[in-house]
Amino acid sequence: MSYIKHKVPRNGTFYVPKFAGKYKGDYPIICRSEWERVFCRWCDINPGVLRWSSETVAIPYYDPVRLKKRRYYPDFAINVDDGSDRDKIFIIEIKPYKDTKPPTRSRAKSEKTRITEARSWVTNLAKWTAAENFCKSKGYEFKIITEKELFK
Repeated sequence: MSYIKHKVPRNGTFYVPKFAGKYKGDYPIICRSEWERVFCRWCDINPGVLRWSSETVAIPYYDPVRLKKRRYYPDFAINVDDGSDRDKIFIIEIKPYKDTKPPTRSRAKSEKTRITEARSWVTNLAKWTAAENFCKSKGYEFKIITEKELFK
């Protein structure tokens, strides 16, 4: 593990797993938010999670804002023991609940803010639709996890 050689990302931290054998991705494990760090810890210590990785799945999608093909890297992929003979595989995106709903129109917001929120929403919808289709084709399940699920 050479995670010490890497600079801490500007908008995140590293996560060092206690059960490194369960982690199936590249090091260092970069958490771009405290919520991602909480989810890393949950995956690491949860005995029902057999394997997990961070930003290892690339899903192609068309970005209707930038008008080009791009790749979406969901936050996590986890293999869960569901009691059957096959693992259940989840592709996970961590997002604030407010970002999972269309932006609200408000005169209190500047025009620039409204445009930024609308562009982000349209791009996220394209990513999530591509992720749903990708997962359906592979027999996986796509989940968006918000603070409502993380901090129950």
